[in-house]
Formats: sequence, structure tokens, C-alpha cells
Amino acid sequence: MTDDGLDLTTFKALSFDCYGTLIDWEAGIAAVMAPWAREQGLDLTDEELLGAYADHEAAVERETPAARYPEVIAEAFRRTGAGLGRPVPHEWARRLGDSVADWPAFPDSPDALARLAGRYRLIVVSNVHRDGFAGSNKRLRGDFAAIITAEDAGAYKPAGNHFRALDATLPRLGVRRGELLHVAQSLFHDHVPAKREGLPSVWINRRGDRPGWGATPPPGGDFSYDLEFASMGAFADAVEQAFVALDQMPVAQDQAGGGGNL
Repeated sequence: MTDDGLDLTTFKALSFDCYGTLIDWEAGIAAVMAPWAREQGLDLTDEELLGAYADHEAAVERETPAARYPEVIAEAFRRTGAGLGRPVPHEWARRLGDSVADWPAFPDSPDALARLAGRYRLIVVSNVHRDGFAGSNKRLRGDFAAIITAEDAGAYKPAGNHFRALDATLPRLGVRRGELLHVAQSLFHDHVPAKREGLPSVWINRRGDRPGWGATPPPGGDFSYDLEFASMGAFADAVEQAFVALDQMPVAQDQAGGGGNL
């Protein structure tokens, strides 16, 4: 059990956000937006570009829930450019839309997923299209029991569609809802709806002490999380420690009782 009172050994499945948690989507977006900004003569940092972009992506997702993710981020890029007074040509918008599979994994993600797969069933609930996640998983090498994308759910988080699909998936995996723990970086996309759905959650605080919200809007409602870690690696370490402590408990109890028969 952690110091916060959450027993990580009682869960049978983990549901994950992908982009921001496992894949460094901010680096992927900035890799396209930064050279566009230089071409346009905009003297903006990556953080400033991401901040200008964040609300536009969320708005496009809300307005066009059935659009595939490449279309969403291309339109969000166009709106960002308009807001900055610089048009985004079709070629640049398409470049961002086509870049999802090229976004890098956080260095600790593949190893952490491999370790966690030895303890839990792993499920992805992500704001992406199927082909995009397939490309990303070549980098993650994750052993996922189920994958729920925005293309499958017909909407984008923080809408509840992903979580309805998740509820429908759990019985097939032999997992009760109380045995599911949600793991995500975005307070806006994941921890707000997790609280609404009554799911315990872990915050992977990838941005750490960096100011602002990056490519994610600030949380638009009540949120909570049960544990916070700076990385997936730190979370996987805590899980291993919890299970080691559980394995050692019977030995400790036998020693406390004298270890003999009366």
C-alpha cells in the first residue's frame, strides 16, 4: 500500500491515456509548429506555440466528434495560425496531421509498460485514430488487452464515450469496475472525466515544474487523483514495490507468530 492509502495490488487492469502519458505529443506537435513559426517570422517559443494551440484542438474535438484525429489537429493548426495572424498553408496543416505516428515515446514508457503487463491487463483509451495508435505502439511495444480510440468511441475525451466503451470492455477481460485504475497525464482530458465516472486514478505529471498547461487546456471541471508520479518509470517502480511488500507479508506474519506449531 502506498503512503496515500491506495493498494496497487488490488487492481487487475490499468487504463491508459496515450498522448502525453506514454507518447510525447508536445514534442511531436512542436516539431512541426516550430519550423512553421520560423518560416512565418514568429518569435515564439515551443511553450508559447503549444499554449496558443491547446484550446483550438479541444474546440475542434468538441465541435466535430466524428472527425479522425489527423483532421482534428490539422484544423486546430489552421485556427492557431489564424489566431496568431499567420495563415497555415495546406501543406503545413497536412504535415501535422500526418505526423502522429512519428511522435516520440517517452524514454521510460516501453520498459514501464512491459513491467506493468506482468501485473495487470493494460487498456488504452486515447484521443487518436486507429492507424495513429498502431504507429505509436511500434514505439511503445505495449501488450494491450484492449484499445479504445476516438475513432472507436465516436468522440474525444473529456466526453464520456471512451469510458462507456471501457465499461463495455471490462467484462470481456474478466475485470470488475472496482479492479480498474486509470493512469493519465492530462487533468483536462482524463482526470476530470475519471472523477465524474468514479474511477480511481494516477496522475503521471510529465510536465513537472514547467509553468502553464502546454498543449492541454486547464481542467474544465472538478478533478482528483489518488497518486502522482513524475514518470511512468516511477509509477512502475511503485507497483513493483507494492507487490514485493505483499509477497513478504506472510513471512513477516509467520516470524511474528514464532513460526512454530502449538
